[in-house]
Amino acid sequence: MRIKYLSLLACALLSASVIADIAVVVHPSNASAVSADDLNRLFLGRTSSFADGSKATPLNLAEGAAARDEFDSKVLSRSSSQLKAYWSKLVFTGKGTPPKELADDAAVKAAVAADPTAVGYISSSSVDGSVKVVANF
Repeated sequence: MRIKYLSLLACALLSASVIADIAVVVHPSNASAVSADDLNRLFLGRTSSFADGSKATPLNLAEGAAARDEFDSKVLSRSSSQLKAYWSKLVFTGKGTPPKELADDAAVKAAVAADPTAVGYISSSSVDGSVKVVANF
């Protein structure tokens, strides 16, 4: 029993260390500063623009992605089930549409690199010169 407990503990610690930091990325030409509060409002549909007034298009990773779970927890302070309920209510009442979901880091990075209004998040290890990092979590 003790060995089973220790191996479960070891697996939990290893999986926690595998989850990379989250990098919030924008198009390289975007000069907007983005705070955690700005991201919260953008990804919860409470605003559709950056703090400087320019249009913002938030992009989510697909549900179940480790980076999305981290972003939801660290930035939005909600679980995936809480967010699903939040967006279901807004969609049902016609008061909002959730951010577009993309399959993986590469898809988010490509979409952000192609759209100056886009803001997304990816694992820090996926960042390259095609996007600009505006925040890390």
